Amino acid sequence: MLKSKKAEVIEQLTASFANTTAVVICDYKGLTVGQLEQLRKAARAKDTSVQVVKNTLATIALNNAGMSGVEIKDTNIFVWSDDVINAAKVAADFAKENDKFVIKAGFLDKEPADVAKIEAFAKLPGRDELLGMLAATWMAPVTNMAVGIDALRRKLEEEAE
Repeated sequence: MLKSKKAEVIEQLTASFANTTAVVICDYKGLTVGQLEQLRKAARAKDTSVQVVKNTLATIALNNAGMSGVEIKDTNIFVWSDDVINAAKVAADFAKENDKFVIKAGFLDKEPADVAKIEAFAKLPGRDELLGMLAATWMAPVTNMAVGIDALRRKLEEEAE
């Protein structure tokens, strides 16, 4: 790869990593092209990026983006997103389906994260689910009040008869 091309890749990755909240580093050795396409398809559905990058270029880009503290070696594929939970879910779900896909480490909110922390985030409900739970919690008092008023109305109607 030419130096100019390397500089271009580093610049693009630095910009991508600087604007994300989660980067998950995984080992993909032994996966077929079809399996990698499944990963990319699942990532696109959750607005997450996936890319195989040379370790030296990725290390430079991560350092430029303010993320350091994780040793990058062997074969790696990077999964990143603006949503910490989405990136963790994409990697963890794919790792459950494919035993050759292994989560190594990552960065959550620019801080180094181990496998356990990434898997813990993957178990959390997603943003849409959390918003739904919040809306249901906010609506509960109103719903209960409406049920109570309706029961009172029925009782008063029965007494009036």
